[in-house]
Amino acid sequence: MSAPKKLFIKTYGCQMNVYDSERMAEALGGQGYETTDRADDADMILLNTCHIREKAAEKVYSELGRFRALKDEKPDLKIGVAGCVAQAEGAEIIKRQPMVDLVVGPQSYHRLPELEAKTQTGAKALDTDFPEEDKFEHLAARPKAKRGPTAFLTVQEGCDKFCAFCVVPYTRGAEVSRPAARVMGEARDLVERGVREITLLGQNVNAYHGHDGGLSGLIRELAGIDGLERIRFTTSHPNDMDDDLIAAHGEVDKLMPYLHLPVQSGSDKVLKAMNRKHTAAHYLRLIERIRAARPDLLLSGDFIVGFPGETEADFQDTLDLVEAVGYGQAYSFKYSARPGTPAAERETVSGDVADERLQRLQALLSKQQRAAQDAMVGREVDVLFEKAGRMDGQMVGKSDHLHAVFVTSDAVKRGDLARVRIVESASNSLSGEVVGPAR
Repeated sequence: MSAPKKLFIKTYGCQMNVYDSERMAEALGGQGYETTDRADDADMILLNTCHIREKAAEKVYSELGRFRALKDEKPDLKIGVAGCVAQAEGAEIIKRQPMVDLVVGPQSYHRLPELEAKTQTGAKALDTDFPEEDKFEHLAARPKAKRGPTAFLTVQEGCDKFCAFCVVPYTRGAEVSRPAARVMGEARDLVERGVREITLLGQNVNAYHGHDGGLSGLIRELAGIDGLERIRFTTSHPNDMDDDLIAAHGEVDKLMPYLHLPVQSGSDKVLKAMNRKHTAAHYLRLIERIRAARPDLLLSGDFIVGFPGETEADFQDTLDLVEAVGYGQAYSFKYSARPGTPAAERETVSGDVADERLQRLQALLSKQQRAAQDAMVGREVDVLFEKAGRMDGQMVGKSDHLHAVFVTSDAVKRGDLARVRIVESASNSLSGEVVGPAR
């Protein structure tokens, strides 16, 4: 029996890419590959790319350049590019970096086995189609190996919103929802293999329509799975937070009190230019309704500063919205043009101005995040422990509110859900003492 081939996958970007990388590894498992965490040990290197951040394509080409010497040493080494940069760049990747053997878009990775087989003949393999078939239906069944206590589960892909700054509709395609029966089957399989928390993923996850009751209907059905203790979902659009999904936050105990709901700007003028199709007032009213349903909700968001046409007054509107909401966590970025998007053709804000605004926004968001963490000291929270910490006897897990929590205790192990009293707040984590089993 031949020795297994080694697959090294480097994943960029969002949680959906993490999920996709897992499925890619599983798809290539049937071709005799097992994963390795060392690129120099690999028979195939696969870069699963993201196109959201600034100069994403150039960063991929730079990364590929670092593998050139390795390819020279190992001529049989196969190198592939997957994900959203692969979708956007296509054959240009092979043209610019001839050492690349395989390019596959995010909707076609179920075809990886046949593409890999093609590379073994010495040919280049390219597939950036948007196939009609459901890639999830064509993927092999997931292996029955034991899993960690948390898992991502993609339920929806693509986006129909066409925000002026975003490439997702062009790289991931139109909104598609997986049938609820298949999602439920995969969820049950994950739980049988040790998963206690599932995060439902989608570019616009609350637009999910694969269940008669939408995303809230799927969440309510998932909550009936014995052994599944926690449910989360990300990323959401404000325009798709319907009444029943709001109600589910107060009615489904297993749905965690954490919500990532990007707004991007507090200025109605900028929101209109972004094609967000909601106003700041609409967003604030929505937050009031969600918090009425779940008062202990921790809110997370995304912000873009320096969007084309943003004035100081517009930016002040963003600061005012942040003050009004009070975020427990948030992500903020300076606008960078994505080729092919409407905003890319507009006059940009000065880089120095955008940098200064980003620093002010991040200072405010950091202050709010620290205040949310400090408020946890003295409280008891449930923590799902995921791994050992750096110190002997230390374990780290996530609270209901997604805070990282460290404890030093022999009473818990990986996969345990325990009650912890928070005793200290650090810059990006909490420390606590185990007081008993989870409630």
